[in-house]
Amino acid sequence: MSVKDELIKIIQDLPDNVTVEETLYKLYARARIEEGIHELDTGKGISHTEALGKIRSWMN
Repeated sequence: MSVKDELIKIIQDLPDNVTVEETLYKLYARARIEEGIHELDTGKGISHTEALGKIRSWMN
């Protein structure tokens, strides 16, 4: 499926009363998710334990 086809599908699945801001957020979130998946696929991710450690350090 092409990027254009994916975008069309995402937009078609949104409710009729969606705002432009909500649509842009949905597209932005999808792009960040895709970027994260690509990073994981190329070995740039961190382990669950490391992620929890980072989150705990932010809370202190």
